[in-house]
Amino acid sequence: MSTVLNHGAGEHPLTFCYQVNGSCPRIVHPLGIRLTIYLACAAGIIITVLGNLFVVFTVSYFKALHTPTNFLLLSLALADMLLGLLVLPLSTICSVESCWFFGDFLRRLHTYLDTLFCLVSTFHLCFISIDRHCAICEPLLYPSKFTVRVALRYILAGWGMPAAYTAFFVYTDVVERGLSQWLEEMPCVGSCQQLFNKFGWLNFPVFFFPCPVMISLYVKIFVVAARQAQQISAFNKSLAGAAKHERKAAKTLGIAVSIYLLCWLPFTIDTLVDSLLNLITPPLVFGIFIWLAYFSSACNPIIYVFSYQWFRKALKLILSQEIFSPRTPTIDLYRE
Repeated sequence: MSTVLNHGAGEHPLTFCYQVNGSCPRIVHPLGIRLTIYLACAAGIIITVLGNLFVVFTVSYFKALHTPTNFLLLSLALADMLLGLLVLPLSTICSVESCWFFGDFLRRLHTYLDTLFCLVSTFHLCFISIDRHCAICEPLLYPSKFTVRVALRYILAGWGMPAAYTAFFVYTDVVERGLSQWLEEMPCVGSCQQLFNKFGWLNFPVFFFPCPVMISLYVKIFVVAARQAQQISAFNKSLAGAAKHERKAAKTLGIAVSIYLLCWLPFTIDTLVDSLLNLITPPLVFGIFIWLAYFSSACNPIIYVFSYQWFRKALKLILSQEIFSPRTPTIDLYRE
């Protein structure tokens, strides 16, 4: 599939992805480095898939976890799990081999699924911020205002809007017709920097419009939570316990949002710059940025292990095989 050209005595051979004019040069790493990268990426994929699969199973299986917030967490984990299953294996090969060898059909499908799952995660984190804002700032109205039905509507919107948006740009000729003056400047044949990245400024607003919303909501949440803690603890211990639970949940999800934003910030800014300056990012740097973004999908289950007691209890039940008991689904994981 690749070809090697010699440029004279004493020169290193130049390798290309394809035996065609305009093919991309291929970066061939030593075997030891390639195996190391493959193993590191495989470990990341396994952690991403199994960690998020555990979240999906736990929230689905235990009836005590059937709450609006947890259904949003389940849907978020499903998107991250599918990213690990359907996107990251091909991304791994592309990162190591520095060429796309799978044809235009899979290229577009990979771009579609990659963008879809990432946008789904962004939308869900934004909706979770709204949920936590309502729980902390309007605690009396929250049970009636943010019901399971409302959460399911958010989930439907969180999948439907990204699916339609991404399909519009990947599977229609709008980009090609409307921005044809840039198509001659597209990367060489076999590039791993996807066609959609040429127009990174189209994705920039979709990723970053929710960011100020999430940040402002969590700032308000923590300000209100701190004020409530002082007021409630002074006269009602039972209410103080419930408020502490809500504050801890908000803090945990705030950490998840912060890590997500930090992981995606370099890649999103880079694609915006690339779209304006004709893909100037070196492939190695581009690969580091995109895998840093992918890393965010593996973080949430790890955060839950350290933050949620119910998550640790569920993990113990599964590891001890008590999960097979008919009474296990009705266990109250929130009980101390």
